[in-house]
Amino acid sequence: MTGWPPISRRNAMVAVFIDGCYWHGCAAHHRAPAANSDYWSSKVEGNIERDRRVSAMLREGGWTVLRFWEHHPAAEVVDEIARVVLSRAV
Repeated sequence: MTGWPPISRRNAMVAVFIDGCYWHGCAAHHRAPAANSDYWSSKVEGNIERDRRVSAMLREGGWTVLRFWEHHPAAEVVDEIARVVLSRAV
């Protein structure tokens, strides 16, 4: 499977993704470039669709999927990850 999470905890079955605003189409921060906009728009849309597919496949396999934007405060991300992992740890 492509798109395996950069952070995962198998015994708790939690997969964590930190998505970049540009590459993953953040509604608040993504801005299409002026040059080659058709190419880059297609690339980002493909990334968004792949993210949806990967998240769905992981959920179907029993994983809890956490996705955060790169602009989320790190302390809040860490707190949420810890909360979820501790609640699911075997």
